[in-house]
Amino acid sequence: MGTRVLVIDDSNTIRRSAEIFLRQGGHEVVLAEDGFDALAKVNDHDPQLIFCDILMPRLDGYQTCAIIKRNPRFAHVPVIMLSSKDGLFDKARGRMVGSEDYLTKPFTKEQLLRAVQQFGRAAAASAHHSQS
Repeated sequence: MGTRVLVIDDSNTIRRSAEIFLRQGGHEVVLAEDGFDALAKVNDHDPQLIFCDILMPRLDGYQTCAIIKRNPRFAHVPVIMLSSKDGLFDKARGRMVGSEDYLTKPFTKEQLLRAVQQFGRAAAASAHHSQS
């Protein structure tokens, strides 16, 4: 049973490669091109895991993550930040808005699938507990 993953990135290339890697790993993929698009899709698709680019127009990744985490319905959903620079400051800021982890772009298929394995399962387990 695959994980339903939302990938938020304004780069078509990143969205495309994430989608290919995740589908090859047997996961369901929902794509969003910016924070506003993402917020609508989180509501419609109930993702079990979210990858969110930091640098996006209009609503950046930190703001998007903070809004998602403030909603009790999605607070348990793990968010992994995507950034083209491997900065300590970015990691710290990501944690402050509630993200679980951080991947540097360009990521490999292995890195992406490992993150889904690590965090997707945990989310499924906590969602299962909250329902029972």
